[in-house]
Amino acid sequence: MSEIIQDQWAQWLLQRRHGGDAEQQRTMLHTLAGVRDQVLQHASVATGETVLDVGAGDGLIAFGALPLVGEGGQVIFSDISQDLLDHCQALAGHMGLQDRCRFVRASADDLAPFGDASVDVVTTRSVLIYVAAKQQAFNDFFRVLKPGGRISLFEPINRFAFPEPAHLFFGYNVAPIAEIVAKVQAGYGRLTKGTDSAYGPMMDFGEYDLLRFAEKAGFDEVHLETQVKIEPRKPASWDGFVQSAPNPLAPTLAEALQAALTPAEAERFTSHLRPLVEQGRGTERAALAYLWAIKRESASPAGERT
Repeated sequence: MSEIIQDQWAQWLLQRRHGGDAEQQRTMLHTLAGVRDQVLQHASVATGETVLDVGAGDGLIAFGALPLVGEGGQVIFSDISQDLLDHCQALAGHMGLQDRCRFVRASADDLAPFGDASVDVVTTRSVLIYVAAKQQAFNDFFRVLKPGGRISLFEPINRFAFPEPAHLFFGYNVAPIAEIVAKVQAGYGRLTKGTDSAYGPMMDFGEYDLLRFAEKAGFDEVHLETQVKIEPRKPASWDGFVQSAPNPLAPTLAEALQAALTPAEAERFTSHLRPLVEQGRGTERAALAYLWAIKRESASPAGERT
């Protein structure tokens, strides 16, 4: 199935996040399958229900929900990227599932295409990190849910690991080339899509902020689970590492090197970092949050709480 991928969200999800490295892609998909299963388990999706997957992306959560809603249910794929919606629609058609799917372009903080109390479940994964108006997003999640409806989401808590100390670069010790790494970081800043402020929504919240947003929106039964890990990095392909981008707003490392360094500096950077990456001589730090909540029959409308 051939298609033209145009926008930054589709390019990253379908190509740039794994740098064309098949092994890195397999590892990533295995990890994401576990996230999908947790999100759907917390959502308690039942046969015949309507699930709205906000920021559906490549369809990870939405396609996982289809067997759970069954023949009488429906899954709505919602995203700001028309390219990703087209991609998911093509996949659904190929699998013969299109009659149980809807594809709607909308942003997480403006779900105007969906009526009040119109869906049973809202799911979302790694979407709020790109949304500045997070409270408005939660308010809309609450609004579109029927009484008794559930929300289930997953978000990485990026400020647990970033910004890193000056001697670290993605968990690898770069103290001997600190001055070169500073130039690379500046290169990332110059190439960031939009402006440096685009990183604000990715870093301006923690797990307890998610809890506060949910309560203020009107949810009166809220559950939060945080997972934190600090562990040795696994050996990885240098090509996959250098050709991948950490998020849709950022360049690949190769692009940042080209923009920021002279050929001699790039060679010194590579000579130091490549063995660390390929031998797994670094540390991975990550914090992840799962939140799920129920809209009770007597819940207050979103925005009434202070």
